[in-house]
Amino acid sequence: MSFAIVQPRRVRFGRGEAQAAAPEILGLGARILLVHGAAPGRAAPVRAALEGAGAQILSTPCAGEPSVDMLTAALRAAAPFAPQAVVAVGGGAPIDLGKALAALLPSPGVDPMDHLEVIGRALPLPADPLPFIAMPTTAGAGSEATKNAVIASAEHRRKVSLRDDRMVADLAVIDPSLTDGAPAHVTFSSGLDAVTQVIEPYLSRRANLFTDAICRDAIPRGLSALARLAEGEDPAARDDLAWTAYLGGVALANAGLGAVHGLAGVLGGETGEAHGMICGLLLPHALAANRAAPDASARTKARIAEVEGWMQGALGVGIDGLATWAEARGLPRPAARLGAARRLDIATRAGASSSMKPNPADLSPETLAGMLEAAGW
Repeated sequence: MSFAIVQPRRVRFGRGEAQAAAPEILGLGARILLVHGAAPGRAAPVRAALEGAGAQILSTPCAGEPSVDMLTAALRAAAPFAPQAVVAVGGGAPIDLGKALAALLPSPGVDPMDHLEVIGRALPLPADPLPFIAMPTTAGAGSEATKNAVIASAEHRRKVSLRDDRMVADLAVIDPSLTDGAPAHVTFSSGLDAVTQVIEPYLSRRANLFTDAICRDAIPRGLSALARLAEGEDPAARDDLAWTAYLGGVALANAGLGAVHGLAGVLGGETGEAHGMICGLLLPHALAANRAAPDASARTKARIAEVEGWMQGALGVGIDGLATWAEARGLPRPAARLGAARRLDIATRAGASSSMKPNPADLSPETLAGMLEAAGW
């Protein structure tokens, strides 16, 4: 019954909020570092609104999932501009890069490795971050609500976090219209990530009254939205999925995740495959493994049964049918089998990840490797 809540200091939700928020954003800083995806198109209306309100802007593209090298180069390029705030418009990758830039720009010459978990020294930030504003254009990662930025290291073949409570956004602007018309495969894989990120905190050892309350609403809402969007464009479903993704970010920031994301951080760094795809493929096998674990508590089994009931109500399938349901709607299979030794290596490394620690049961490396094999790796 003892817990503390970390969440964005202010949230604006609704269609049209991306442009309407411009005056509020300028109140946080008029010299703005604008981080966007590889193509600036989805950020163009936001940029126009900020410039119309009087902002000076330096743009930084994020062409893929942020890496240590990309972060270091972006820090070097942005420093002479001396931004007063960072606005990130995009999916989880641009938002994570923006969050990391806001965290590290106030400390000139900083080495990101000093502050990265697992592969670095995990030191606290030496200074408070710049004001950070997040505007998601996909409904998936929930990065607009989290206190960490996921950064890849090619040298270490994994993704790890830069994490600090102070990194949570000063303003999260969730405008579902920014997700309208996203490609079907992006919508579906991102949506599977969003759903996973409300299921895992609900099962987490660290779940609390607050996260339980938001997850109990978000899980069935997100599953229903995902099912509707799998059949075609649906603005109301996009609204629901955007809300689910935001709540997933809040839930994971306060209750943690589990085996799906523990494996995904290592597997994504190892294979380069899309995070949402990895989550969608692993989710049914993680639920089954946690339910069957020797140390699975009555609480865990009851909650997994609840999740399965919500799946059946929204998708018409339970845990055992989820993989087939997702594949029929376009979720791709892994590019190649990894082999038993490589699966066990990934599973062993995943066991040390921060995401694995709140998993509701203790899953052995052999069990985790079996999940990878069952999912197609």
